[in-house]
Amino acid sequence: MNRNSKTPMNWQKVYSSKDLYQAEIVKSILEQNSLLPVLINRKDSAYPGYFDGNCEVYVSSQNVLKAIKLIEDEIRFIEK
Repeated sequence: MNRNSKTPMNWQKVYSSKDLYQAEIVKSILEQNSLLPVLINRKDSAYPGYFDGNCEVYVSSQNVLKAIKLIEDEIRFIEK
């Protein structure tokens, strides 16, 4: 792991959302395709509404292109 980050150095972010449920759906689709994603919740639950972070989905760098293709082809969220 990178000393300055909680994200492994050979992993790359493929999705980010303020909505945890959307990130969970993306993670689930990537898991179904054996990409072994990691979800990192960067929201600060101690101060909801003030320090809103994102929920981020990461995959290993070797799976980035496949993950992005799956996300673009398989997942559609209804805009609020």
